[in-house]
Amino acid sequence: MTAILVDDEKHCRDVLALLLAKHCPHITLLASCADGTTGVNAIETHHPDLVFLDIEMPGMSGFDLLKACRYTGFRVIFTTAYNEYAIQAIRHNALDYILKPIDKDELKQAVAKAESTPAVRPVSSVDEFVAYLNRQKTGDRIALPTLEGLQILQSEEIFYCESDGGYTHFFLTSGKAVLISKTLKEVEDVLESKGFCRVHHGYLINVRYVQRYIRGDGGEVIMANNKTIPVSRNKKQEFLNLLERI
Repeated sequence: MTAILVDDEKHCRDVLALLLAKHCPHITLLASCADGTTGVNAIETHHPDLVFLDIEMPGMSGFDLLKACRYTGFRVIFTTAYNEYAIQAIRHNALDYILKPIDKDELKQAVAKAESTPAVRPVSSVDEFVAYLNRQKTGDRIALPTLEGLQILQSEEIFYCESDGGYTHFFLTSGKAVLISKTLKEVEDVLESKGFCRVHHGYLINVRYVQRYIRGDGGEVIMANNKTIPVSRNKKQEFLNLLERI
């Protein structure tokens, strides 16, 4: 198979190229592109079998690139550092992706899947992606009552929530924390329909940011910000059932 990389971050392209050379030597790399426009030109010139495509790029996103391509005979593996709405959309449309930093085993699995999948351009799904994202975002806005007033957030901006008596700490993807005067149960009532799970009496987590689950009596999860959170025994099965559905 032949492939093209499209990613605005040079070190990401370099790492992926090295991983492909080492672990997928049957893949011939035709071009490494730093932006969507260059990527479109390379695709139209080389007609690759496979495109590794970053989702969030300045100027032209990965979705915009797909819309702009006239050549359609390639498979796509999306690459992204963000396990959020775009990932939900990709899963929703049963396409493939790998998270950065890229794991060699996940890369090999994604390439193997691409090799066994007919080259069907996902452009017909791009508008579905965008519509899905917009539907999700519209319904996921929440207002946090702080001392300064209301802080409006999208649910994907929240890693997890931690109980503090009658208060709840929100730990955000920005690295900031917000304290509100509501119990974790009150917060759970709002967020449980938005991909959050109460895994412990003291923690409510955003399941889209779970990186690992470690088995144990109840076990524990490692979040995308490297926070380790315990899973209580009585919450374990509910949590595992939810993981299986995402």
